[in-house]
Amino acid sequence: MISLSSYAFVSMILFSIGVIGVIARRNVFIIYMSIELMLNGITLFLVTFARYHFNLDAQVITVLVIAIAAAEAAIFLSVIILLYRSKKSLDTDIFTTLTQGENS
Repeated sequence: MISLSSYAFVSMILFSIGVIGVIARRNVFIIYMSIELMLNGITLFLVTFARYHFNLDAQVITVLVIAIAAAEAAIFLSVIILLYRSKKSLDTDIFTTLTQGENS
């Protein structure tokens, strides 16, 4: 049987890798994947403690989080495609303004 601390450790590792990815990377797609990794770490942590306390409420919330994350992924990936089409790069340093002017 795998202990509660093992699941908690794995979820903290997932969240930490996600934080490092958000801080260290410049690619918009990599940052998005790191945010999703952080979300999965939090979800695993929530399910772990729900299982430990024999409560199904957190598992229902987790299913809702997964469904919302799927819809959010579709929207965010379409935004990434639009950003790439307009600037021909996904480097975050390029996206400094939100307006379309003469210099875009």
